[in-house]
Amino acid sequence: MRWESTMQCIQRGRTASAKNIAGQNVMITDAKSVLNMSITVTVSTQNPLASPGHNISIKTKKLLQNHEISAGARVNAWVDSMRASSPTHTKSTSSVTDDQVTWNLHHPSALEMFEQIIDASKGKQIVMFLDYDGTLSPIVEDPDRAFMSKKMRNTVRKLAKCFPTAIVSGRCRDKVYKFVKLAELYYAGSHGLDTKGPEKRSKSKNDGESVLFQPASEFLPMIDEVYKQLVDTTKSTPGAKVENNKFCLSVHFRCVDEKKWSELAQLVRSALTEYPKLRLTQGRKVLEIRPTIKWDKGKALEFLLDSLGFANCTDILRDRGQGFGILVSKFPKETSASYSLQEPDEVMDFLRRLVEWKQLSLQAQSRM
Repeated sequence: MRWESTMQCIQRGRTASAKNIAGQNVMITDAKSVLNMSITVTVSTQNPLASPGHNISIKTKKLLQNHEISAGARVNAWVDSMRASSPTHTKSTSSVTDDQVTWNLHHPSALEMFEQIIDASKGKQIVMFLDYDGTLSPIVEDPDRAFMSKKMRNTVRKLAKCFPTAIVSGRCRDKVYKFVKLAELYYAGSHGLDTKGPEKRSKSKNDGESVLFQPASEFLPMIDEVYKQLVDTTKSTPGAKVENNKFCLSVHFRCVDEKKWSELAQLVRSALTEYPKLRLTQGRKVLEIRPTIKWDKGKALEFLLDSLGFANCTDILRDRGQGFGILVSKFPKETSASYSLQEPDEVMDFLRRLVEWKQLSLQAQSRM
């Protein structure tokens, strides 16, 4: 997946506490502006009630729109959508160039516009949310080998010392943690359905617990059943890989011959016939099965912001001038982000510059 970053302001206001959110029936309006992004940098005029030594948190989300596929949709429509979101054919050079130039005018490089982004965040608290695949690690054919480089890990470690940092991914939270290996971060796996914060270091047992929220636990037996079925039925499709992300499933078709996409789509659709409480969405060369619960990466972002002590996190809207989005992709994509980056190496450069800026700011403050 490619990723995107958004820098947004949080205004003062009322919102439920983390405990209250966890106790409510999770039926919240989708945060579309967040769902279409891979990295989110949130800035606030408020001082966080939690983690007072931190200033930023980053969230990364899938860039591609996830198209929900209804039970009655034709397989042909599925395949058309799969081709649209997972292009395997290149356009003519002139067409690609024209599209790229036009797109770049609307989504300039976040590195080139770094000073402008920093100017907008001065005097405010910043929170960072990062996606994993295509953001902190390169896109690879085998999802089990999407390893994070040591340089990227060190960069994220330094980032977390400056700002509260969260990773929000469609993958299983435990699997993302094994890739990242940084205990000081917040992690939201399964598209936000499995969220856990860093354990607080304290002698008090109550203070030693970390934030943990799993609003779809009741769906686990159902998801396990479908996983076993898909592992068995997709054996007939060479290259298909079914990944159990605990609260959701991913059927990867990156290594599947395009002529087999229709067959694979039918197999996945058939497996869900008896499970109306599960829905099918689509990403870049992956079909994803999730609970029908209205909870996603956008809701996970709101929950994490609230747990960090930021009020009225639902007011994070770029169109109000409260944030900046950064999309990470080498190709033009539909996005609500303001800026762009092309690959994880550029992401690392951007994060390094954020850390350097923060460190210089603290040095300047200490001399005053």
